[in-house]
Amino acid sequence: MTKRTVTHGTFTIDRRFDASPRRVFQAFADPEAKARWFGGPPEWGPNKKTMDFRVGGRETNRATPPDHKEHSYEAVYYDIVPDERIVYAYEMHIGDERISVSLATIQFSPDGAGTHLKLTEQGAFLDAFDNPRYARRGRSA
Repeated sequence: MTKRTVTHGTFTIDRRFDASPRRVFQAFADPEAKARWFGGPPEWGPNKKTMDFRVGGRETNRATPPDHKEHSYEAVYYDIVPDERIVYAYEMHIGDERISVSLATIQFSPDGAGTHLKLTEQGAFLDAFDNPRYARRGRSA
């Protein structure tokens, strides 16, 4: 029998962008803009993506590394305030194994001529498949 474990982790990432809050928000809200930066590396092949950016909407992203099981991201949007805030929950899977479940909040605020982005994530990392260090530095898929 597999030993079941959970590791909880909370982290915050702060970034400053030389673009307006509207433009930075659109990098998350517009499917074409998000597709340019959110996904696995090219050697994983084409990502299979869906995005319904609205409260209650869902987003999925699936890709398969060479000689490995499919990696998937499945999110639900819970709160969207244009140009200010996005709150969503998401699951990560490798094949049929759920490896983590997280609640994420992204805040966009004016910072001089640019934008301060603050991402806070609270995660439950399951059965030693995933951990907060991986999530904090970014994942593929």
